[in-house]
Amino acid sequence: MAVQETRTLPAPFVDKLGTDLATQITAQAQIPVVAPGTAGISQLAGESAADFAKRQQAAQQFDIRQQSLAGLAPQVAGLSQLEQDARTRAQAGLGSFQPFLTAAQQQVGAAATGLGAIPLGAPTTQQIDDFMSPFQSQVIQASLDEFDRNTAQREQQIRDQQAALGVLGAGRAGVQLAEFGTGAARERALLQANLLQQGFGQAMGARQQDIANRFGVAQAQQGLGQFQTGLASLVPGLQRADVGQLGALGAIDRSLSQAQLDAQRQAATTAAFQPQQQLDRYAAQVTGLMGGYPGGTRQEFIPQPTPLQSALGIATTLGGLYLGSR
Repeated sequence: MAVQETRTLPAPFVDKLGTDLATQITAQAQIPVVAPGTAGISQLAGESAADFAKRQQAAQQFDIRQQSLAGLAPQVAGLSQLEQDARTRAQAGLGSFQPFLTAAQQQVGAAATGLGAIPLGAPTTQQIDDFMSPFQSQVIQASLDEFDRNTAQREQQIRDQQAALGVLGAGRAGVQLAEFGTGAARERALLQANLLQQGFGQAMGARQQDIANRFGVAQAQQGLGQFQTGLASLVPGLQRADVGQLGALGAIDRSLSQAQLDAQRQAATTAAFQPQQQLDRYAAQVTGLMGGYPGGTRQEFIPQPTPLQSALGIATTLGGLYLGSR
């Protein structure tokens, strides 16, 4: 009785695609994944010449793919002109407060340098002399000279009157001239004392004004000291603002650099794994075809052996055993 066998096979073109896919997968598995190009490949310690040759070939293919995919490589836009202008101005503003602080501190120091001690207590002769007019002696001398000239004129008038009366040189005439001289000397001394007192009063007034001015300057100095303290306390805040501004600029640079590195890494990854990605897409398409096309049915009939064929088979088997035993 004949034996019948039935097998379900895929469509011939699907079978061919599957065989080709298996061949490519096997070949791709033997190719090393290399990201740098030929310029970045060197033989490693312990690496065989055959393995190094495979990596060199993979690196050459990587260079070719990277050049072919240059138009698809991700790009990172740089800073616009407005952003560059803003960055330039921000950098120019760093530390710009320092010259103003330095100038203010110099002015405070100059104002404080000119301040002297405030004179307290009773004034000394030297302190009074310091405020006396340097022209006081000339003024007093000129006033006394004018007084003496007027006195001499009045005395001459008396003498002329006595001469006219004919009593010049008489006793009563001499007494009159003596009384006139005494009065004139007394008036001259009083004039000189008044002038000295006037100068002294002006000197005391100038000294009191100087003391008041010094008190005002002392208060101004105190205000300047507080202002200088305020400036000193302002500096750390301005410096922290500069540090924050530098940090912001640095963060922008770091973000831009990181974006460029990420774009380069993505481009290298795409070039390195393009063969595997193409093979994956090819495998997905082949798998879809295998599922979409049903397999064909083929029947084979095997005839039952005849008695002669059975006898010949037995004889052949026995002959083989006989020959093997000799």
